[in-house]
Amino acid sequence: MKRKTILILFNLLIVWGINMSAQNQQQIPCSQPEASQFDFWIGEWKAVWKDAEGREQVGENVIEKILGSCVISENFDGSETIGLVGKSYSLFDARSGKWKQTWVDNQGSYLDFVGEFAERKMILSREFEAPNGNLLMQRMVWYNITEEEFDWNWEMSKDSGKTWSINWQIKYTRKI
Repeated sequence: MKRKTILILFNLLIVWGINMSAQNQQQIPCSQPEASQFDFWIGEWKAVWKDAEGREQVGENVIEKILGSCVISENFDGSETIGLVGKSYSLFDARSGKWKQTWVDNQGSYLDFVGEFAERKMILSREFEAPNGNLLMQRMVWYNITEEEFDWNWEMSKDSGKTWSINWQIKYTRKI
């Protein structure tokens, strides 16, 4: 009887250990395939765009994975041309199945975005109330993505996302 009880307990411990091991493997932070969808952005980039007068402007952006490779950290520097310096932090939220990004900069901006990678584009958007009370939407779109370059748009919608206008378009090329 004693031996049988010990064998039953031993088997229960083995089953419990296997279940815990499987559970731990499923709970490895940031291990979902979606958590790598923004990896195309990692690296050092030259950013080129045209200002309102059509003059070429240049900045740089350094993107890296931090915090156990769970967070994409952006360090944008356009200080020499437009005086804008900013940072963003992005991560894939497994609970919602969406990417989330927070942007802050030297002009006092705080912006929060939610979105996803679909059809070879990363699109993050947000709704906000303008000072006049109108509800507006903003979004960022990464597209034409290759190993060495991609395009990025800053867009706005005044009609709940039915139509979008491009406010800022940047061509990114990887620095070597």
